[in-house]
Amino acid sequence: MLKDQTTRPMALIQTPQSAPPQQQAQFATPPTRKRRGCFGCLGRAFIGGILLLAMLIFGGVIVAGTLVYSNLSQEIEDGIAKLDAARDRETFETTQIFDRNGELLWEFFGEGKRTAVPISQIPSHLIHATVAVEDDSFYENPGADIPSLVAALIANLRNPDGRPVGGSTITQQLVRHIAFDYEERTEISYNRKTKEIILAWIMNRDYSKDEIMEMYLNEIYYGNLAYGIEAAADTYFGKSAQELNLGEASLLAGLPQSPVELDPLANLEAAKERQWLVLNLMVSEGFITQDEAVAAYQESLTFAPQEVSLEAPHFAVYVRQQLEALYGAEAVANGGLRVTTTLDMNYQRLAEQLAQQHVAAVGPEHNLTNAALVAMKPGTGEILAMLGSVDYQDQSIDGHVNVTLSLQQPGSSIKPLTYAAALSPGENGDPAWTVADLLWDVEVDYPQFNGETYSPVNYDGRFHGPVRLRSALANSYNIPAVLVLQDLGVPRMLEFAQQMGISSWNQDSSNYGLSLTLGGAEVTPLELTAAYAVFANGGNQVTPTAILRVQKSNGEVLFEQPPQAAVSVIDPRVAYLINNILDDDEARVPAMGRSNPLALPFPAAAKTGTTNDFRDNWTMGYTPGLVVGVWTGNTDNSEMLNISGLTGAAPLWSDYMQAVYSNYDLLAVLNVNGVEPPTDFVRPEGLEERPLCSITSVTIGATECTPAGSELFLVNNNPAVAETSDPNLVAWEELEPAVLRMPAVPLPPLPAELLLAAEEDEDAPPPQLFCHLAEGTDATLLPADALPQLFLAPPRNPESVKAAHEWAQANNVVVLPTAVCNDELLALARDPNRVAVYRISSPTQGETVSGILPIMGTADFEPGVVQFYKIELGIPNGDNVDWVTLGNTHDQPVVNGPLEMLHAEALPPGEYFLRLIVVKDSNYVGEPHMIAITIES
Repeated sequence: MLKDQTTRPMALIQTPQSAPPQQQAQFATPPTRKRRGCFGCLGRAFIGGILLLAMLIFGGVIVAGTLVYSNLSQEIEDGIAKLDAARDRETFETTQIFDRNGELLWEFFGEGKRTAVPISQIPSHLIHATVAVEDDSFYENPGADIPSLVAALIANLRNPDGRPVGGSTITQQLVRHIAFDYEERTEISYNRKTKEIILAWIMNRDYSKDEIMEMYLNEIYYGNLAYGIEAAADTYFGKSAQELNLGEASLLAGLPQSPVELDPLANLEAAKERQWLVLNLMVSEGFITQDEAVAAYQESLTFAPQEVSLEAPHFAVYVRQQLEALYGAEAVANGGLRVTTTLDMNYQRLAEQLAQQHVAAVGPEHNLTNAALVAMKPGTGEILAMLGSVDYQDQSIDGHVNVTLSLQQPGSSIKPLTYAAALSPGENGDPAWTVADLLWDVEVDYPQFNGETYSPVNYDGRFHGPVRLRSALANSYNIPAVLVLQDLGVPRMLEFAQQMGISSWNQDSSNYGLSLTLGGAEVTPLELTAAYAVFANGGNQVTPTAILRVQKSNGEVLFEQPPQAAVSVIDPRVAYLINNILDDDEARVPAMGRSNPLALPFPAAAKTGTTNDFRDNWTMGYTPGLVVGVWTGNTDNSEMLNISGLTGAAPLWSDYMQAVYSNYDLLAVLNVNGVEPPTDFVRPEGLEERPLCSITSVTIGATECTPAGSELFLVNNNPAVAETSDPNLVAWEELEPAVLRMPAVPLPPLPAELLLAAEEDEDAPPPQLFCHLAEGTDATLLPADALPQLFLAPPRNPESVKAAHEWAQANNVVVLPTAVCNDELLALARDPNRVAVYRISSPTQGETVSGILPIMGTADFEPGVVQFYKIELGIPNGDNVDWVTLGNTHDQPVVNGPLEMLHAEALPPGEYFLRLIVVKDSNYVGEPHMIAITIES
């Protein structure tokens, strides 16, 4: 439980600094501490309140301890003897790490690095920091902290199935490290705990607090093979312990709790959080003031280069950390392990060579100094290459930092996850979006809570109007991606990303915004590569794997990686759609041109990413057998100069992929159980192609669309039952997801007073060219000139409606009118100079008919002006058509009603024509409205 919730100040991290002055030799006499506030008093009073009950329980422990002591006195004396000889023990066995082919990557010895120093050479602030975070009653307790032990005992009794709580003091920790062997040290039992308490009491009786503290600080593990504070100071800061300043000392004091997870070289953020806790505990204990804590936290830290003689250093260190998490640091350092990893040094050397060449080729003019690369088998999760930087030893680029494990903003390389979530079918089997849907790439503004406005822009600074989802993703347009996330919702996006393996997004959804889909939240290159592996693996997820086998030097196998059971996290059809889009070289031509690094001579999907101010370049790409993630930039997050993911990362990705696929030996590594992976993405069942319309053909007055290829759609095997269409009601027809056909009435220019009213509303769309008739409107109420016309689907978000209509009107396409036809608009729409409005609405053009049926339509006119209308039947006669009047002429208008009856059963089967003629002064009012029909037998 944190004792202080003070907001952390901004820290200065890994910036050069001069060496601090030598610390004066100080002895660790018990300091005079300020008393805690009332909260601390109440906390102790609470423990005192339960002490009566607890002492009964603890008394049993004392009795048991006395019995254990009498029975185990020899073992306890042996333990004391071990404590006396602790500084001289030298027991270790070499541990070796190999690549998958048996090539040695790293060999390290014994317990690691340790140099014993007297307490006179350990600065007091290091001792104070250790006491504050590990054992705040160290100078008062008799080796064990009775209240803490009682609390731990009660907690364990209350939760017998949970992880046991220890409540160990510094003295107990020291006893455990020195007097117990590894098996006993890791044993969880009350017998071992009792023995530990007795030995701690004896040690506290026989040794001074300074002696115990000196042994503890020389014994404890600080990570990165550093045992003891002297080795830790040298490993992390390249100095002796007595030279540590308060900032460095407080950072190191926090490491022993979890040296792997808090490793500042791999997880600096977590280490700094722990440092802030230590500093605030020091404040609460009266060792330092709050101002001193803030100043220490803000002290710049310069880490010493890690002098490591090894192959694939970043990967080897990563494996070592995993081993320590599995078996403990001591077992790894001393256990003589033989570790076979997933790495293939041929893949690794290729990554090292090409990355160095690429960074050199980019040149200093772009200020790009570093690159990282992960190569993985998507079907098994095996890491074949892990390049954390171009040069592990280069301090100028912080080469020791493993960028593949560090958080970076992914830019547009995160977009495929957004689109995959949108394309995934819902509970009813239909997706929220299809690949053919329109996204309106127009100016859009989102007001923020702080009064500012979020206005996403595209990389090229242009707006592209109505674009299909395929084109939006292939060309990496930013605005469409934001629109999709707005419709999808941030919580759903976070849930989906976590399913895909993005574990870094673990905060509440309120901490993220729409920029999430543009790379606004950080990920590590390793986890993003693993997420892309889900696409390559047909929607199945496997965990990234670095270790294949661990065995002892005597051959005893401790661990062998079993075949991973793939977990289906996305619909395989959705995975294929993403693969198909990211492998569509033609679709990305508008943004990237034809000759771009993503266009490989074999099937491969790829996506680039570039962050604001050119701080990160990405290219993520894959085939069915290999997924490769590339990051380029600067480890210190400084800006590059005018270079994008397409030019800064994609060439390295392209070179690596082509080098692998042109080498038969490297390709053989991709086999899984002797089976080669497919060379192309395999299309699963449940997808079908449907025709599309040309977006540019949806112009004013268009009634038929121009065909423009086809698109893939998910097949819903359990579609909702379609409602029977009522011919007496208006129905909209979806020709395809982007194009609707519906009755609409053209509108004249609005009167001045209406224009002025519209101008007062800044968010209102421009004056409409049409008004539309809502679905379900009584068809008999349709005005005479309400013709079925084509319209583009409108934006789903209200923020884009105005800009979409403005773009459409400026570019001669029409979008679904916002205005619904009412009496006022229909009155405006009526043309007083138009003599008649006439059309046949049923049968429709090309329809096959039979029996007796009405000819429906409109012949609207003023009876005193127009003489009549009539319907004629056209009978083909060679190259001519013979026309016969059906029924009688009619001098009364008809609007959306029966014009005449057709007795099709009286006619031979074949092709015929129908035409509607309106006559005024013995002349046609205009060209007849004519359709072709087929009469069946």
